[in-house]
Amino acid sequence: MISAMLNSAIRVVIVLSLTIVATQAFAAKRVALVIGNNDYRNIPKLQKAVADARTMGDTLRQLGFQVLVAENQNRQSFSETLLTFDRALEKGDTAFFFYAGHGFEIAGQNFLLPTDVPAATAGQEELVRDSSIMTDRVVSRLQNRGVRTAILVLDACRNNPFEERWGTRAVGGGGGLAGMSDLPEGMFTILSAGPKQTALDRLSDNDTDPNSVFTRVFAKELLKPGVNLVDIAQNTRRLVNGMATTVRHKQQPAYFDQMVDSVYFNGGADARRTIDVEPKVAALTPGLAPRTAPQPESTNAPIALFSRHNGGWTIVFSIIDPALAISWRYGESGEFKETGLMDTLDPRTRKRMPNSSIELPADSPATTLQVRYIDAQGEVQGPFPIKFDPEAALIRDQRKTLDLTSTSWLSFREYNGLLVYYTHLMSFRCAIREVKVGIDTTVPDQVIKMPPCDPLNPSSIPHEARPYMKLPTATKSVSVELTYRDGTTSEIKSFRKAAAEGLNR
Repeated sequence: MISAMLNSAIRVVIVLSLTIVATQAFAAKRVALVIGNNDYRNIPKLQKAVADARTMGDTLRQLGFQVLVAENQNRQSFSETLLTFDRALEKGDTAFFFYAGHGFEIAGQNFLLPTDVPAATAGQEELVRDSSIMTDRVVSRLQNRGVRTAILVLDACRNNPFEERWGTRAVGGGGGLAGMSDLPEGMFTILSAGPKQTALDRLSDNDTDPNSVFTRVFAKELLKPGVNLVDIAQNTRRLVNGMATTVRHKQQPAYFDQMVDSVYFNGGADARRTIDVEPKVAALTPGLAPRTAPQPESTNAPIALFSRHNGGWTIVFSIIDPALAISWRYGESGEFKETGLMDTLDPRTRKRMPNSSIELPADSPATTLQVRYIDAQGEVQGPFPIKFDPEAALIRDQRKTLDLTSTSWLSFREYNGLLVYYTHLMSFRCAIREVKVGIDTTVPDQVIKMPPCDPLNPSSIPHEARPYMKLPTATKSVSVELTYRDGTTSEIKSFRKAAAEGLNR
């Protein structure tokens, strides 16, 4: 039964301390992304996920984190938000990712549900899976950024979000998120409720606290000075268990310690083992809003999102402050160019919003863009340097597209036999190192050769290339696994001929 696979109100806090050499410097800065999803379109809405995310955001700011906040994220905005988080991180940083909303587990893998996840019925696990964010990918992205310490807080749903569709009750199910016990050394995991337990939103109908029982306790414990993560977990477990007991409910957070060193967020007995932070602000993309005003001494540096198309490059600047004008220049010298104004009024300034995007030719070489803006007080901020690396940006952009369009990797056609097209993969081959397929097996074992990447025309398919393979008519399914340019691999996707052309099961 699908209900046996789904989450029934267990929240997970995962702290991953990445292995470093003894001579490496401490984290340069602390950056956090907090996401809260309440307003689901096709499954039951939640009441406290956004409030829990806001509380955690405020808590992390007090601990020296620059916090990116995103609320009610659909699949596309969720992916774009993660990309922004990626770009705000640098090697040696401390990263904190917090998610509150619906979540579920399938076949030992945990997934986070965007607000537009479809209302699937029994037997449609893959439909939901392909519409969600796999937590292993979040972990992998943070590892790829080279952060010194990565902290993941997964605040999963209280109830089975599909119980009305599948006729089951989450409370009676035996699921919960997978324990993720196979993660590497340096991991610290805390579950806000043990297996087959539910996490309380409130203690009674008279409980007016805006946060769930776990979050209200955990956020306070994080702020206590001189307390390491193990003590935070133990104190949280004891307090939550005691509060749940008063209403005859079983909720005992469980933690698993694989940390090599102790980690303190608010000072510790050994200052050398305390994660210190040098203030440095990362800006947010549109749709992300800070919960508190930036400190006067902080610099709200823009972040750039790069997108490749047939005509060249589109670069979108994201600025946290309300801006009256934006200007830029290519390289270290020359005149600044104004981006111009849009016909849309900014409600914060009651003036026309500046155009936040620019275009560059396809053959633009690597350089450093200089960006400045005029804030709401009329003062010039910047210029701020933004590195433009066309090769790296192209790979990131195509990788994001592949992740978002995984159901289109293969398509079937009957023509003098069975033809399986991989035109989509060939169009985004610049992000791919290797493609493997498996014929009537879930284990991809055959390599498909791709033509070389053409940076000037990355999506064009050479006329001599053959974007399909011919298979026996009796073939029922083809599995696919991608190895990306950074060495990471995709999930294995299975495509069935009987399902329809190009429909991923």
